[in-house]
Amino acid sequence: MKKLIALFLTLLIFSCSEKKTNPIENKIQTISISKDKYQNQLYGFWLGQCIANWTGLVTEMDKIGNLGEIKTGAFYTRDDWGKPDQPSIWGEGVPSDISPTIDFVFKKSNEIWGADDDTDIEFMYQHLLYTNKVSMLTAEQIQNGWLKHIKSKEENYLWVSNQKAFDLMKAGVLPPETGNPKLNEHYDMIDAQLTTEIFGLFAPTRPDIALKMAELPIQTTARHEAEDISKFYVSMYSLVYATNSNSSVKERILWMSSKSRKILPNDSYPAKMYDYNRLLYESGIPWEQTRDSLYYRYQVNQKDDYNMTSRNLYCNGCFAAGINFAASLVSLFYGEGDLKETIKIGTLAGWDSDNPTATWGGLIGFMIGKDGIESAFGQTFSNRFNIHRTRQNFPENGINTFEEMSKKGLMVTNKVVLEELGGKMDEENNIWIIPLIQ
Repeated sequence: MKKLIALFLTLLIFSCSEKKTNPIENKIQTISISKDKYQNQLYGFWLGQCIANWTGLVTEMDKIGNLGEIKTGAFYTRDDWGKPDQPSIWGEGVPSDISPTIDFVFKKSNEIWGADDDTDIEFMYQHLLYTNKVSMLTAEQIQNGWLKHIKSKEENYLWVSNQKAFDLMKAGVLPPETGNPKLNEHYDMIDAQLTTEIFGLFAPTRPDIALKMAELPIQTTARHEAEDISKFYVSMYSLVYATNSNSSVKERILWMSSKSRKILPNDSYPAKMYDYNRLLYESGIPWEQTRDSLYYRYQVNQKDDYNMTSRNLYCNGCFAAGINFAASLVSLFYGEGDLKETIKIGTLAGWDSDNPTATWGGLIGFMIGKDGIESAFGQTFSNRFNIHRTRQNFPENGINTFEEMSKKGLMVTNKVVLEELGGKMDEENNIWIIPLIQ
């Protein structure tokens, strides 16, 4: 009997030790990403963002509501696509000089895309990461970059929080203090949303690393809810490769947004804006009805502690992080992953309409790549980009190609993959092998 018990214990110990060292169970899951494909997608990010940015600029600040009953013309609807553009709040009765009609804005192969505030600071941050050969920018590197590349006196294409942060930097204040509410009264405006999404692309599948990289750039101009909203966008961009590649773009975007929603504190107005938007979208009502409901809920009735109206700001806070986040979700959900439809809805939704369009145009452009964009529109586009339209002191007199920009972005991403994500290179097949964190 003693021998049988001893044999049983021996087998039990052996069985347990085998389970602990089971190579199948302990094998780390990985994802393989083609660097060639990733560079094509980075090209798609810049191209998609430019198309969406310039299309959205046509209607920027045309329609911001009238704090009361929605009357005819208070907001655009889908029926306004292709019709004459109306003047913006600062247009002095004159429509946009970009396009006389509300329609897609393209640059042909013999033309050059111009930088705007939705693309130029992201361009600058990529340039700073690339030239400093780092994955994380320091406060001094950000300050030096802003002071070198942003014009000080003439038109510099900065507004609200970005302008205040720039003024503070010139006075010797370093980030993140440039976004401190005690020093920067515009900390809750839209600025950080449109200048930091790109960090998500530098850390594929790892929002935690992307947010670590983006933390100081975000806090350069934002705090509290505006900071959380910016983190939501960075997370969305980072999660593209964490989705099921066999799913549709629509399914992937809804999954990415649900995952990124977890970043938003449940008791905050951005979280409640997301939940309300998603609820209305899933109810099946038209996007115009959802947009109008958001206007009533947040600008007229100031629900969910969104009290911008009571502050009596210029244009009722039309540059604010909150209302533009709400509007951006309308185009994200109702666009359902279709690049053209997403840009259309974003352009017509109202408020600071070039910013949500640029954000989602860049995201979907990355997801489908250069080739997918050209297929969607049935044509090719200019590959040149003039950063000196809005910024200064870059090489080649500011004229870049999307090929060059995507190559630099790839090199930044390569550094992050190898040094921050624990990834490896398969040189023979030119692919990254990145461990997935469950």
